[in-house]
Amino acid sequence: MKKIILILSCAFSFLFLACNKSNQVHLVGENALFTLGYGNFEDELNLFDLAKTGSIRTYMTMRDGFFYIANGESKKILELNSYGDLLSLYYNDEYLKNVTFAEKNSTNSIKKAVSYPFNTLGPLTVDSRKYIYAVDTLPLERQEHDDANRLLLSSVVLRFDSAGKFIDYLGQQGPGGTPFPYVKNIYTTRENELVVVCTSNDGFIVYWFNTNGFLLYTIPVSQNSVPKVQRDDSSEVPAYISIGNIVPDNSGHKLYVKVDYYMASLDSALKVQSGIDYYTTLLCPLNVETALYDEPLEIPPYEYSVTENLTKEIYNLPFDLLGVTENGWFFFIVPNEEGFIVQMVQPDGQRIVKRSLSVDHSKNLYYTLSLSGNGIISGLFVRSENAQAVWWRTDSLLASFINQ
Repeated sequence: MKKIILILSCAFSFLFLACNKSNQVHLVGENALFTLGYGNFEDELNLFDLAKTGSIRTYMTMRDGFFYIANGESKKILELNSYGDLLSLYYNDEYLKNVTFAEKNSTNSIKKAVSYPFNTLGPLTVDSRKYIYAVDTLPLERQEHDDANRLLLSSVVLRFDSAGKFIDYLGQQGPGGTPFPYVKNIYTTRENELVVVCTSNDGFIVYWFNTNGFLLYTIPVSQNSVPKVQRDDSSEVPAYISIGNIVPDNSGHKLYVKVDYYMASLDSALKVQSGIDYYTTLLCPLNVETALYDEPLEIPPYEYSVTENLTKEIYNLPFDLLGVTENGWFFFIVPNEEGFIVQMVQPDGQRIVKRSLSVDHSKNLYYTLSLSGNGIISGLFVRSENAQAVWWRTDSLLASFINQ
């Protein structure tokens, strides 16, 4: 997953509205699944905070056709099928009262209503056992400070089993451990291991746990540790490095680090730096067991054109790393004026497939996207009238290439 969250800024939207795509790509049809209303009922989302400043705290992931939505604004987690039927509800009973869903006191109901004192929910993921992992923020009195690294340690990962029973919470060392710094995203692997990706002042810190929640690896990833690049002419021009995203491999103990490189542009006449230009993107596989990087894979950028005063300029823009499938295909995505461009890259880089997803950004107040292990892209789009869940069956597209 990685579930990753994308929000268009006004400036970014303006840029793409003024651009024309340089290459046409085939469209993947959208499947609109269900809508959710806004309000304080059990099967509704509370997103009234959209009018306020600050980040939105609603996240979504999909696994095996079931949707899991953490609605931080209402302190609850919803599990729904692809028709939008509510199957499980995890809620803070101080915030959501008089819950009648699933006859919560009935042991015969296949539906679940589970009370838990959520504080501020964050990203979530689900493993093959239907265990739910959700990031939550501790109350102020339980938060800690890492003075040496200048970090606020305030997040934990809650674990619920398939029956809805709360197991424990995980911190840096495992069950009951020190809280994490800010958690960007969490993932589960094919072996039901949990990977927590946190941000730090130097880059990222990744915590990798086994099936029982015990810490296997702590992996710092910084700009100083990722592979370096030079210009083709080997000139000594400083490179600026941006680590865009980190996702784990589904099968082995490996991380994929997407790194964007920028080069200083020089004014040939004045011999001074005149700006910073995008140079290239590398997907850098990091072997967690050896702490060494394997050979990186160069990722082609998204090309777009801008026409002004009868002059056409071609620009390159790096894709965002959405995730990796169980069969090893890498998914990259970038918004454009028609929706999104998805770039799917084979593990060895020999085949690259681009497709377009049609989305009317003007209707969206907020959205979150998710990639399933079998290659389905899902989205939750928050609009003024309701929130809509959709998916694109890019898994069928990959299957056609694999069978060739």
